[in-house]
Amino acid sequence: YVFLGTAVLLIAVINGVAIALVRVWNPSREVRALVPPSAKRESIWGVEHDMQAGAAEAARSGHVDAQLRSGARPKGQSRPVWDNPVLWREVCTWAYGRKVIAIRVVYLLTFAAAAWAVHASLASAEASAATALLPVAAGPALPLLFISLVIVNALAVTSVTNERDGKTLDLLLATDLSPKEFIFGKIGGVLWVSKEMIVLPMLLCGYVWFRRGMTLEEVIYTSGGLAVMNLFVVMLGLHCGMIYANSRTAVSVSLGTVFFLFLGVVTCVLMMVSFSGSFEMQLAPFVAFILGGGVGLFVSLGSRNPSAAIATASLSVPFATFYAIVSFLRGMPLAVFIVMCAAYGFTTAAMLIPAIYEFDVAMGRTTGSD
Repeated sequence: YVFLGTAVLLIAVINGVAIALVRVWNPSREVRALVPPSAKRESIWGVEHDMQAGAAEAARSGHVDAQLRSGARPKGQSRPVWDNPVLWREVCTWAYGRKVIAIRVVYLLTFAAAAWAVHASLASAEASAATALLPVAAGPALPLLFISLVIVNALAVTSVTNERDGKTLDLLLATDLSPKEFIFGKIGGVLWVSKEMIVLPMLLCGYVWFRRGMTLEEVIYTSGGLAVMNLFVVMLGLHCGMIYANSRTAVSVSLGTVFFLFLGVVTCVLMMVSFSGSFEMQLAPFVAFILGGGVGLFVSLGSRNPSAAIATASLSVPFATFYAIVSFLRGMPLAVFIVMCAAYGFTTAAMLIPAIYEFDVAMGRTTGSD
């Protein structure tokens, strides 16, 4: 009850802060042209053209690159740039804005609460292990792992949408950067910025092993699976950010995919368990979530740039997630690890390879028939 109350309180605080500061964190969502009283006379193109130009200039001035350029750095002084300038910018500058600090602080508080709950559950393991469906440490740890994946995915998709909103993406793509430098630079930058969300859950698994709550084999499988899943959510965010020109649509599709693959499939498993007495009753949620969800994934991820790999991944990932959850409940960690690595590794490659070798198609600037 203490962990549940703490989690509910943290959820309320996080949502309250996000709602209150959403306009501060994302000023480029709604850029309104403000014409001062002493504005110049309208140009020959008309008032509407001048207002659009002012809005675009305001968006560019609000982007982090413009803020960095307008800083007080002395003229003639510059920092050495790495061979991959995209990765250098993601790691060595405030490319994601100052909001990353707030995200890290809130996540560290959430991690501390989850770690304390894991410690408390391990202390009382002898009393609850006999009747528990899940391992004693899995209850408080699984929400933390899910939150970590959601944050990493959100950072990945906004790393592209912020460039687009700030009117710097087209300028960046007009340079001599190769698609490989851009994609791997973005992947490396997201992994660096979200390093706490990646490393801390693995350290928590190590603590559970130290307290004899997991075997060494289970720790290796869990850490390897987390590494694969983090690469998947990063590539998913970049994929959605590139194929959708509208930032809100890209964020919605990316986060919606993560929520479906985990919460949606878990809901399907629970519904099938509750209908365990009738195969006909179990078939309906299975078809709705697994098959219907697979078709929905293909529409969301592959309808703009369809490919056989994306179609195969979209139809196989929901079923693989379902099988992995059932195998986890049955105490089969090796099966979970193999299925998750195969399904999500293939899906990651299905999004990564076109992004590198068919960059213009992935960005939506041309079609496969061109």
